[in-house]
Amino acid sequence: MNTDNPDTMPGEEPTRWEITQTEDVFLPSVRVQIGWHDVEAAVEAGAIQPSEAHALWASWATPGSPLRVSAATAVPTAAELAREDEEAVALPAQAAPLATGPVFSFTNTLYYFGGMLAIGAMTLFMTLGWELFGAWGVFALAVGYLTGALLVAGNLLQKGLRTPAGVLATLAVCLVPLAVWAFQSGIGLWPEGAHDSYRDYHRFIDWRWLTLEFATLAAAVVLLYRYKLPFMVMPVAVTIWYLSMDVAHMLMQKDGFDWEFTRDVSLVFGLATCAIAVWVDLRSRSATAPEDRQDFAFWLYLFGAIMFWAGLSLRDSDSELNKFLYAVINVVLVFLGAAIGRRVFTVLGGIGVASYLGYLAYRVFEDSLLFPFALSLLGLGVVALGIWWQRHEAAIHARLAGWLPAALRPLASG
Repeated sequence: MNTDNPDTMPGEEPTRWEITQTEDVFLPSVRVQIGWHDVEAAVEAGAIQPSEAHALWASWATPGSPLRVSAATAVPTAAELAREDEEAVALPAQAAPLATGPVFSFTNTLYYFGGMLAIGAMTLFMTLGWELFGAWGVFALAVGYLTGALLVAGNLLQKGLRTPAGVLATLAVCLVPLAVWAFQSGIGLWPEGAHDSYRDYHRFIDWRWLTLEFATLAAAVVLLYRYKLPFMVMPVAVTIWYLSMDVAHMLMQKDGFDWEFTRDVSLVFGLATCAIAVWVDLRSRSATAPEDRQDFAFWLYLFGAIMFWAGLSLRDSDSELNKFLYAVINVVLVFLGAAIGRRVFTVLGGIGVASYLGYLAYRVFEDSLLFPFALSLLGLGVVALGIWWQRHEAAIHARLAGWLPAALRPLASG
């Protein structure tokens, strides 16, 4: 065990972990058995961060792990024994924590790297050479690749290899717009316009892509219901992002690019995507089947938060009141992310708050030699705040979770 973690801040009094004698507990022959309740207790005691606890438990308890103990041979842990009588007379026990997905081990990194290469080849790096096959040739190739990817994904699922299965199923979803474009072109229903090549799909904003996007969303819903693999939500989130820009282009009913209108549509779509993410998250946390209790909302939160925050941050305003309201909204994002355990909100909110404080520092010290010093002090203050936040993250999360409305409190669990 490495005890020289630079992020660890010593407390005023040594903890019982710091004073543990190495020869008592760190011998290679020593084995312990713990359950999820023990990990939760360690988080509450401040011995481990919540995100680290989830990552460790996912790696220990995943099917096939040598550390996983079968139910038949498992011995109840101390925490489980202590709660046994209470759970016997209380309401049914709560479901297991929401699964956070696979750990990014070297093997999983290879899975995702190879999968993203294949997805990129069929999406971002599509060339004019494919059009030599003709519309129906491209359609046959797309459907063939799609079918093969789903067959392999199903086979991998049967073998318990969920991560590569998710990558292959995601590739199948990403092939849907290509198949739809080829089919429309083949039957002569592709609208006339500037962008009649599929390689322009990921490069230009155009209302003609709307049929591809709606078909992708519909196919993704069906395939997600069938395979239930969280990584498949990634192309759904990307497609919603594309949809926001193409809808703005359609509503403008003109050629060219209206930046302000597109920015505002992005903000609205970002809010809608976050709302969908909350709905998906609540359904996942209330589910009882293990395959339904996965983090299907991660990609929706990520892209929804980015769309909303970017649309908000790119608004121009000469009003000091509007700038202050922008900072307040970012402060709310910081605490919202901490309350529901979604750090994308906290990170984006923190960037927004830091930008506003930098703006204030510039106004106060404009054309002054003190501005670099003020900005550096502000940066060091943010670092100090990060250190304090890390030391008290579990307590902050618990306190903020209590402020959530009752309907949203399940988001703070797991």
